[in-house]
Amino acid sequence: MRPLIRKIHKYLSLFVSLQLLLWTVSGIYFAYNKIELVRGEHLRNQNFDELSFDLQNFPEIKAKSLEAVVRMGQPLIKINTMSGMSYLNQDGSPASQISLDEAMIIVRNKTSLNPLSALEIFDVPAGAEYRGRQLPLYQVVTDHQNNIKVYVDAFSGEIVAIRSSSWRLWDFLWGLHIMDYIDRDNINNVLIKIFSILALISSLSGVILFFITQKKATS
Repeated sequence: MRPLIRKIHKYLSLFVSLQLLLWTVSGIYFAYNKIELVRGEHLRNQNFDELSFDLQNFPEIKAKSLEAVVRMGQPLIKINTMSGMSYLNQDGSPASQISLDEAMIIVRNKTSLNPLSALEIFDVPAGAEYRGRQLPLYQVVTDHQNNIKVYVDAFSGEIVAIRSSSWRLWDFLWGLHIMDYIDRDNINNVLIKIFSILALISSLSGVILFFITQKKATS
């Protein structure tokens, strides 16, 4: 029994050791870096807009939720319905999509960054740094040395994500940590479940070997 357990422990430990190392390295990185800084929250200007408008003339709205936002100094109503998001101006008319130039102005006004160019995002490939955000979306490139890109909602004008080299390293390590190398979102994937069980077996076999060895030494 002891040689069998020793073999299982030896080869299983060798097999899972690389992933254990990745778990440890990525965990250390996460522990020593504040997520607020990685997400670029410190780059946002801390100013708040006050809203003042009358909704009495609005048509009847059926929605899961309503939210008031300010876009380029003008109030909008953000409507979340079963069929998706829609936006109304102050007078109740549908809000139009902002332009690329307006997206750059928003980044200049709402962050400490200097925008250089902007483009519209039409799809969300697997693992995209703006995944989870609603389209249409604008990507605004800035002149920051940390290769920072800002993502602006094309209707609400909200800055929905700030992505830098620090965030991309964090995201890469997160993918290694949860063993989801493409989407980097699924923490319940089959691979991590298998390796977790193998790591447990490796640890248990090591404990069993320790007590077997101790028993032999004292006998």
